[in-house]
Amino acid sequence: MELFDHFADREAQAGRPLAERMRPRSLAEFIGQRRAVGEGSLVRLAIEQDRIFSMILWGPPGCGKTTLARLIAAETRAHFIHFSAVLSGVKEIRGVIEEAREQRRLHRRRTVLFVDEIHRFNKSQQDAFLPHVESGLITLIGATTENPSFEVIAPLLSRCRVVTLERLDEEELAAIAERALADEERGLGRLRLRLAPEARDLLARAADGDARVLLNALEIAAAMVPPGAGGEPAVIPAAVLERALEKKALLYDKQGEEHYNLISALHKSLRGSDPDAALYWLARMLAAGEDPLYIARRMVRFASEDVGNADPQALPLALAAMEAFRFLGPPEGELALAQAAVYLAAAPKSNRVYTAWGLAREEAERSGSLPVPLHLRNAPTALMRGLGYGRGYRYAHDFAEGYVPQEHLPEALRGRAFYRPSRHGEERAIAERLERWRRGGGEPGPGAEPGGRVDPGKMP
Repeated sequence: MELFDHFADREAQAGRPLAERMRPRSLAEFIGQRRAVGEGSLVRLAIEQDRIFSMILWGPPGCGKTTLARLIAAETRAHFIHFSAVLSGVKEIRGVIEEAREQRRLHRRRTVLFVDEIHRFNKSQQDAFLPHVESGLITLIGATTENPSFEVIAPLLSRCRVVTLERLDEEELAAIAERALADEERGLGRLRLRLAPEARDLLARAADGDARVLLNALEIAAAMVPPGAGGEPAVIPAAVLERALEKKALLYDKQGEEHYNLISALHKSLRGSDPDAALYWLARMLAAGEDPLYIARRMVRFASEDVGNADPQALPLALAAMEAFRFLGPPEGELALAQAAVYLAAAPKSNRVYTAWGLAREEAERSGSLPVPLHLRNAPTALMRGLGYGRGYRYAHDFAEGYVPQEHLPEALRGRAFYRPSRHGEERAIAERLERWRRGGGEPGPGAEPGGRVDPGKMP
């Protein structure tokens, strides 16, 4: 019977998702969160001294909140109860409290109550925990992706320590993936697989700080590659990983080629500052029965993509032409489209906003959810102020020209410049203003305190 149970347990273990199987079994296996649970941290000392306290684990999905709660209970030999705020109510809370009393009375064990998604509990449900946290009957560990200042009632929050967890970085995620590929007992080690370098980078980047997303994608990709043979591991290429991550290329409909040829000719005539050709291709499209509002939408896009801040009036004029056509209809409304086409063709050109937007989007996708710098965060609660929110923020209106040198990008992107204005049209003035500010703008304005006053009432 014991042998049967052993094989049954192994089969059940193998059937669990990789992300569940690879949960760390000890703090030594725990990857990431060095500031929160690393050597010398408050949580690590509390675990080592078996003096665990009630806490709220606040962090993004997949950063290790549930795993850390389980490790705390295991390392302190406490009775652990996993409680879901989504599926439970006050009735279930009463059952948990009774179980905790039994553990203390019969086994002299403390109870660690882990409440996943504690922000989903309403006030009355949170109130039900309060006296038992106060009495020490239960040690409450709540996990939330939401700001505890707003989601946890003040009396309960005051009795818990908020432990802020951070998104895992790409190096930590890559280490988690490699461990899963190497582990023959719980991971994918028996399949003899390895990630191609570009696949490893793609996986760590696409997971965006979430270990669960990473391991789920890795498990799917592993099922799509034959196991290694002949002493050499099989390689998981980036193409397979893209399929596992469901990053599919968009299909392109090649029907109606002339439609695309004509709109391309119109767009390139506008960009080439040729109003005559722009009028011709516009007339051709309208004569062929093209939807005038489709043309109008393309010209609105062109106003931002190819004219941009070289002529800031291009965008409102293109929008006005579209509204004029809606109001007048054909054929009268077509004149408004012609006026817009001529204006856009004759306008000074700059694609610097378009280029800057592409770079910013690419960086946002590459670097993921980088944390907002503390000095840019609002601090409406004492908890947030204690964590340093808003500290050191400089209020721009207290300085000459409403500008003060101050970093507004995440720490990892400090000094990056996406927008580099051209010298064309009105954008020249923008370029000169930005250059002047970057050279030494930000002198205190009349009546301002030296260094800039930080007025909580003026926080954005």
